[in-house]
Amino acid sequence: MVQPKDIISIAKAQTMSIAKMWITKNMYKKSEIEKLKAEIERLKKELKEKKTYGLVWEKEKHREEVVEMCKKKLPALKEVKNKEIITDKNKPVNLLIEGDNYHALSVLNYTHAGKVDVIYIDPPYNRGERGSSDFKYNDKFVDKEDAYRHSKWLSFMKSRLILAKSILKNTGVIFISIDENEFAQLKLLCDEIFGENNFLGNLIWKRRGGIGSFAEKYLTQNHEYILVYKKQNGFLFHNILGEKRRKEFKYKDKIGYYRWMGLIGPSQQTKEKRPNLDYGVLYDELNDKIVGFINRNSKKDFFDNRHSNRIVEIWLPGKATWLISKDGIEKFFKRGLIKVFKGNGGYSLKIKNYLYSSDGQIRGTILKSILSDNDVYIGMNTEGTSQIKEILYPKDFSSMKPKPLSLIKFLLSTRADKNSIILDFFAGTGTTGHAVLELNKEDGGNRQFILCTNNENNICTDVCYPRIKRVIEGYKNLKGEQIEGLGGNLKYFRTDFVDAEPSDKNKIKLTHQATEMLCVKEGTFEKVEDNERFKIFKNSDHYTGIIWDQTAIPEFKKAIKNIKGKFSVYVFSLGDETFDDEFKDVKQKVKLSPIPEAILRVYRRIFR
Repeated sequence: MVQPKDIISIAKAQTMSIAKMWITKNMYKKSEIEKLKAEIERLKKELKEKKTYGLVWEKEKHREEVVEMCKKKLPALKEVKNKEIITDKNKPVNLLIEGDNYHALSVLNYTHAGKVDVIYIDPPYNRGERGSSDFKYNDKFVDKEDAYRHSKWLSFMKSRLILAKSILKNTGVIFISIDENEFAQLKLLCDEIFGENNFLGNLIWKRRGGIGSFAEKYLTQNHEYILVYKKQNGFLFHNILGEKRRKEFKYKDKIGYYRWMGLIGPSQQTKEKRPNLDYGVLYDELNDKIVGFINRNSKKDFFDNRHSNRIVEIWLPGKATWLISKDGIEKFFKRGLIKVFKGNGGYSLKIKNYLYSSDGQIRGTILKSILSDNDVYIGMNTEGTSQIKEILYPKDFSSMKPKPLSLIKFLLSTRADKNSIILDFFAGTGTTGHAVLELNKEDGGNRQFILCTNNENNICTDVCYPRIKRVIEGYKNLKGEQIEGLGGNLKYFRTDFVDAEPSDKNKIKLTHQATEMLCVKEGTFEKVEDNERFKIFKNSDHYTGIIWDQTAIPEFKKAIKNIKGKFSVYVFSLGDETFDDEFKDVKQKVKLSPIPEAILRVYRRIFR
């Protein structure tokens, strides 16, 4: 028989057991909750780090080596002197930079921040076919079996597009060629970097004809895409004028080429909405003069009483209205810009429509997304290959698929004014540079190009540079015909490096290696003075001074005393001293910057 004390003992034991179970269970819950909270925070952090275009892709195992390298080595430029081409010292100098484009873009973030008008790039498409992959990541080709192939390509593109955005002017635009393999991913990436509201459109280019490749099982891809983004608001494409429409401007006077254009207003501009533009024109047929107007209420208004009795009333039919007012017709007729034409249908008024507007812009139509619809000849990939062969024969370029010259010229013509700076940091065979030189030759422009390319398979030294050199200086084509050079100037640079550790020794070394970067930044390449303490360079209207030794400032000021023109002066400083007091007597003549701190500030922002 169980005693009461035993019952109490059993109850206590059971209670303790239940209590222990409850505590253990709740402690377990608490522990799990803490684990869950920690995991949520980890995922949130990873999401923030990996949110490259609004989605999260596979976690990478490695960062790109050329990016990581810049934590230890800072990029600079070193000129290859024997590759310089100068045909006209009064023209801008174009740049070819050999090296990884991430390093080149880093340098350009200092020398050309906010200066570039147009960027065109034709990056690797990351197709990943075995044996013919076009994309390397950390010096290894990426194929379709790589689980991280899209992730690696996006990381590769993101690091470069971020740098490219800083180089663009606020009014600048970027064109990016791509095919269906990475189109969707690239669109989302660019939406994040440039802003979805800055997406201008997607152009479609027919890259080939024929029946396509036997490797394409279901659908022949005969086209590629060109994504177009602006940097900020206030953007306008130039109007497009195709070959057919250009022929309409067949007349010429002292102002320029023109065509006769009708004076009927747009269809939505009806007589009910714009009664002031509903009137009759009084035309003196005998003396070929517009002498006045007549309103709907039959009230005639003559501004020229010296007319014959043969007066013709010219009205517009239906709901149509005139394009301009009575005052406009009177003014333009007196200036010879409006003329009356007589045909089988009666009389009509036409106005001179000039090929170029008063601000020098060509008159045309708005850019259409399907490029072949713009009435402008644009070739296919085979044309790009043929153009390379014509210039650089007898080399075999069958493996290369450069864009045709006509495509790049057309894209640049929609945005690049005569004094624009154009950048291509996947320059490859140099088509963009060739296109810029041709545009300058055609309209007398001073556009400047910057080409950046690595030298994989000697593409820079054996293809890009020789092509630009021959196009500038002239060459013989496959038929042995002499092709006249387009003219132009070129400086050839390679990326170089300085240790990143912020020691005085490294700052001094960076300052000395920055000479060419400063000349690139200022566009001043002609030496005026060169000694151990300071250097002076110039272009047609500007000077650059670089002072290595602060004690040489008085000597430098004496050297520039009788030189007329503005100076950008860079003075070496281990800190961030501006030397304003030393230059206060010539402050109207010079703009001061300490080096290398100005360069290091840019690099700290990029490589942080």
